[in-house]
Amino acid sequence: MKVKLYREDTIEDYAAAHANAKKHFLGFLTAIRGADWAEPSDIIVTVNGNLLGNGSNRVVFDLGGDGNNSFRVICDYLFNCRQNKQGKLRVNLYVAWIGTHEEYNRLTDKVKLTIQNY
Repeated sequence: MKVKLYREDTIEDYAAAHANAKKHFLGFLTAIRGADWAEPSDIIVTVNGNLLGNGSNRVVFDLGGDGNNSFRVICDYLFNCRQNKQGKLRVNLYVAWIGTHEEYNRLTDKVKLTIQNY
């Protein structure tokens, strides 16, 4: 299923404010726009990341920057959403949080599963 990313503008804004991250966030957006996922495990094949589990339908993407996964993006995902009147299915991906690796590490496990900044 094709992927529809909601709040893509938040990623573009964040990338614009962090010059060292811009190419990595643009690469992330390109990968998501071309993604075709059948199940959650396909998500982390497309873009480096980890499923957060615990029935949360959340994934954290690890993005480059200055070198070693300097930025994180937490998203909610929902499979089998209706795309249009023709009934095609897609995956909806919702941006919940964007930050640096250090900021992500300060989040508790509970916050990682519930934070909704966007």
